[in-house]
Amino acid sequence: MKITIKDVAKEANVATSTVSRVLSNNPRISEETKKIVNKAIKKLNYKPNPIARSLVKNKTRILGVVLPSKGEDLLTNPFFINAMKGMSMYAQSKNYYITYAFSKNEKTEAENIKEMTTSNLVDGVILLRAREKDESVKHLKEIKFPFVLIGRPEYPNEVLWVDNNNFQAMYRVVDKLIKKGHKKIGFVGSIKNLNMSKDRFKGYQKALEINNIDYDESIVIHKGEFKEHVGEVSCSELLENEGLTAIVTTDDLIAIGVLKELKERKIKNISVVGFNNTKLAQYQKPSLASVDINADELGYQAAKLLIDNLEGNNEHISNYIVSTEFIERQSF
Repeated sequence: MKITIKDVAKEANVATSTVSRVLSNNPRISEETKKIVNKAIKKLNYKPNPIARSLVKNKTRILGVVLPSKGEDLLTNPFFINAMKGMSMYAQSKNYYITYAFSKNEKTEAENIKEMTTSNLVDGVILLRAREKDESVKHLKEIKFPFVLIGRPEYPNEVLWVDNNNFQAMYRVVDKLIKKGHKKIGFVGSIKNLNMSKDRFKGYQKALEINNIDYDESIVIHKGEFKEHVGEVSCSELLENEGLTAIVTTDDLIAIGVLKELKERKIKNISVVGFNNTKLAQYQKPSLASVDINADELGYQAAKLLIDNLEGNNEHISNYIVSTEFIERQSF
């Protein structure tokens, strides 16, 4: 039989309102009464209903996560799965729930955010991509609704955000390739208006500059999707340039497509590096070298930053940088 707050009140010989005040840590309740009620709670193994308590406090304890993709696309890009896992782990530890909305484009993303914020469905919002001139960020700032961004925003001092140092991560990869003897290194990126994409591209350019290698626009490609076929097509285009010895990409799915095209052409002397270090990377032939961005940690810290803000904790902290690690494998 489910234990209720009335059972606890009867066991402690107090009113149900007193139990409620103890659960909410009301300072008007004496320490002696708190001890008696908490003893009854422990004895009966009573578990407060977090949703019911939230309604009393006029809070939902629900976070809205806006995914920049259709639902069926998520299974093809492990980054979102891992980020969602991290968010869920921290939210659950704090008795928060998560609801997800899927957005095909910026318009549907804006519609989802408007619905969440105007209908009091959620206490805060998590966005999984940072773009230049982001209308969703602009709207949330204007209505002063709590939110956190996974990705570096245009105005980093004005919003809560979590990210990697994408510039540094790509710089180190390209620098390692150059130190290994590579001089002609192709670049394949996607969705240029994402701040993550811009930072990784800048890291690529800076590594060339520091090592006195001329930037060659003919071996740089920007596409519109993080998908395997993008890597295949891009690789085919890059191979029109003679002397190419390495290709860096901004996502594992693109890198896997590059490997597939190289394998199709029986080319084995071009190094390939991906980003995100998805589970798929280690099972490629050759196994794919990749930058581990700790996607689950990004999600975990995003949820933590938002919940801390909602509960008035660590209000002076506005961002968190998650470390990256280069995982060297056979393709390097």
